[in-house]
Amino acid sequence: MTSTSTDLFAPCTVGAWDLPNRVVMAPLTRNRSPGGVPPARVATYYAQRASAGLLISEATAITQQGQGYADVPGLYTPAQRAGWRVVTDAVHAAGGRIVCQLWHVGRISHTTLQPGGRDPVAPSAIPAKAKTVLLKDDGTAEFVNVSPPRALSRAEIPGIVADYARAARAAVDAGFDGVEIHGANGYLIDQFLKTGSNQRADDYGGSITNRARLALEVTQAVAAAIGGSRTGIRISPVTPANDADTEDTQPLFEHLLRGLAPMGLAYVHVIEGSTGGPRELPDRPFDYTALRQAYRGAGGTAAWMVNNGYDRALADAALADGADLVAFGRPFISNPDLVRRLREGLPLAALDRATLYGGGDAGYTDYPDVP
Repeated sequence: MTSTSTDLFAPCTVGAWDLPNRVVMAPLTRNRSPGGVPPARVATYYAQRASAGLLISEATAITQQGQGYADVPGLYTPAQRAGWRVVTDAVHAAGGRIVCQLWHVGRISHTTLQPGGRDPVAPSAIPAKAKTVLLKDDGTAEFVNVSPPRALSRAEIPGIVADYARAARAAVDAGFDGVEIHGANGYLIDQFLKTGSNQRADDYGGSITNRARLALEVTQAVAAAIGGSRTGIRISPVTPANDADTEDTQPLFEHLLRGLAPMGLAYVHVIEGSTGGPRELPDRPFDYTALRQAYRGAGGTAAWMVNNGYDRALADAALADGADLVAFGRPFISNPDLVRRLREGLPLAALDRATLYGGGDAGYTDYPDVP
């Protein structure tokens, strides 16, 4: 990370990328890719938001086993990669930069989405108290309980690590500037980290060292495949999303960050508090400053990206306190020109929540810029 400016709109270098500002568009699932293939409207959507310093794609399944929601994009078939190439070309033509968020949902899935209708996989055969999104015949979203998972065998885990590396190479081949590993929000990597979903008795369960093993192996494999300077990782230490829970959050994530420090990553993306909810959770206290200090103390040089409920004032305060990048999520949905609105102090357009998941152009590509 270069440049010590605390100006949200100052250019900076992050990993392999020269960014025009420090505003990041967070990954936002929109369920508009039938068959996992991004259609033309997806290219329009991302290109409209290309003024962000960096775009992070919606979560993208690395394999069909990794898919957990209807009509989310994938990166494991030629058609999917070709669809993403149209998107990345459009973003680059608009002057933007985009990375692909690599996703394996683990137990947050449904048998109707899995290969052969099989059970989803997880660290342990513990059902999640969570829901996923399926689509009705009329194309509208329907929230249903996730299916009970089966425990991954020890022999299957190296193959999943290889799937992440393969997907990272496919992302670069599809024109992405890099990737973000989704290690947050109660999905597979987070499931291995946390004791509420990981009760294994082998070297991927039990101790903090063992539970962090998959996250570190995946990140190392991805960095080896495409370069650490094109690799980011997203974590959510305390979010309860998708039934994620553990009793040793602070030491667990400080251990993880110390393990990531030597990998030369582009950025570490930290969701503070409950994803899409409160930034402070009194029953789940966490010291984010200590987390960053653990990472820096171990030699970590990646840009520090903060996320969750940020506005201009909070973003300025975070940058003054040592953050490097600020991710904005839902405000980008209804404000494709969010960077301009933040810079000029313009009001934000309201979000139509009825069109968040599934559908067509309405509530997707039809939000106007400020005149």
